[in-house]
Amino acid sequence: MSGRASAIDLTNQFLIAMPGMSEDMFAGAVIYLCEHSPQGALGLVINKPIDLKLANLFEKVDLALDRPELAEAPVYFGGPVQTERGFVLHEPLGGEGDEGYGSSLTVPGGLQMTTSKDVLEALSLGAGPKKVLVTLGYSGWGAGQLEEELGRNGWLSVKADPAIIFDTPVEQRYTRALALLGIDPGMLTQEAGHA
Repeated sequence: MSGRASAIDLTNQFLIAMPGMSEDMFAGAVIYLCEHSPQGALGLVINKPIDLKLANLFEKVDLALDRPELAEAPVYFGGPVQTERGFVLHEPLGGEGDEGYGSSLTVPGGLQMTTSKDVLEALSLGAGPKKVLVTLGYSGWGAGQLEEELGRNGWLSVKADPAIIFDTPVEQRYTRALALLGIDPGMLTQEAGHA
């Protein structure tokens, strides 16, 4: 065996906060990991709506929103980094005429995350991706930081299911993400146990 630990890659997975997560902003959080590499990780919290609707966000950037089904959708707290910046999590583009957006990260095997205004402009015209989740800010970890938190039992991880992001009521997302692991929230305790 070499002295080097094998790298884990949690890209396109949910991070589910364990009870007792010491940081209040992450208590009960489900995070979609857009990127995870030896350099660090980036994800978006998908179950913490803030007091701002998409229609209001579009007004703030001087765009109309010609998508009535999205107007009342909440904007989410994506994490504590760059909270003044918008992040749009959406289904991968690939239809005819969808050439992509200026600043998109395609998550291997998963969704796309776009930070450029052109995705908002497409939505404002009634086009763009059909299913979207918009956050202000993101969650970020430096090299080895997420692995350390996983080692302290701060998070559970499981392959992401887009239906939980786009089709599940926000108050059920934590429970549904845990169910992907076969876990009932009542089974979890705040203390880490040792056998």
